[in-house]
Amino acid sequence: MKKIVLFAANGFIGRSIMDYVAVYQKDYELIAISRKSIPDLPAKIQQVLWDGKTTGDWALHLEGADLIINLAGKSVNCRYTQENKAAIFASRLDSTRIIGEAIQDCRQKPACWINCASATIYEHSLEQANTEENGMIGQGFSVNVCRAWEKAFFAFRDLPTRQIILRSTIVLGKKGGVYPVLKKLARFGLGGKMGSGDQFVSWIHIHDFCRTLFFLFEKEHTSSVYNLGAPQPIRNQEFQRELRQSLGIPYFINQPKWMLQLGAVLIGTETELILKSRYVFPENLLREQFRFEFPTIQSCLKDLR
Repeated sequence: MKKIVLFAANGFIGRSIMDYVAVYQKDYELIAISRKSIPDLPAKIQQVLWDGKTTGDWALHLEGADLIINLAGKSVNCRYTQENKAAIFASRLDSTRIIGEAIQDCRQKPACWINCASATIYEHSLEQANTEENGMIGQGFSVNVCRAWEKAFFAFRDLPTRQIILRSTIVLGKKGGVYPVLKKLARFGLGGKMGSGDQFVSWIHIHDFCRTLFFLFEKEHTSSVYNLGAPQPIRNQEFQRELRQSLGIPYFINQPKWMLQLGAVLIGTETELILKSRYVFPENLLREQFRFEFPTIQSCLKDLR
């Protein structure tokens, strides 16, 4: 059997990857590595603990691995205090560094290492789509995190292990992430446009997210950077309208910027997650003929409702 080592397996995306492997990739053995114990794991999945900072016995599982997937990083869904900023940086850079060092120490190096990063690295854009080749790198705290994260990853370019970084957009799924939150807000009547509503929402269905991992791993010739998002980004006001229609909710109020700022303080997050225009296009995936099962927001929301 092929062996996958999955870091930060306890989150929404990690659990989704494990579910996907159990159904669609049964010829893979999966090692789930996380900071905390994961309840209700399938019997064939082995669970290993780590601290995300230092090398330990977990590193032994990298020997001869076919695929390493790293999802580690403190959630950015928080207030950007100095303490949280430091934790956001450290959790990404430390985990990437020690995985790279552990691979260096392997006698039989892993075949492929995929690091899941963020499309937030691109600038706020209302008109020009950001591709891997022509995308404009932005400025600010979140962008600086992404730049440092990718630099830490590619510091290990001399390894024989194939390296791929995924600049992920918003991942939509039933069991976690932003979709259940937006669905609840819409049911409370807060399903109108957010801010101006002109900002782009780039997104991907969780099923296509998981499919992409194995598509890239199984290809012999790939790029090293991929935008991980559906080929049809949509403006916020249109996204919200499609969400309401998929749920059959006719009533809504719009949420001006001041309301979002107040709400962000109350629930402990930042408005950047909503107001930044993430206009991202998956040029490399399409060039390599990846076929999205959910290419439109309508098909995505129909599946999730």
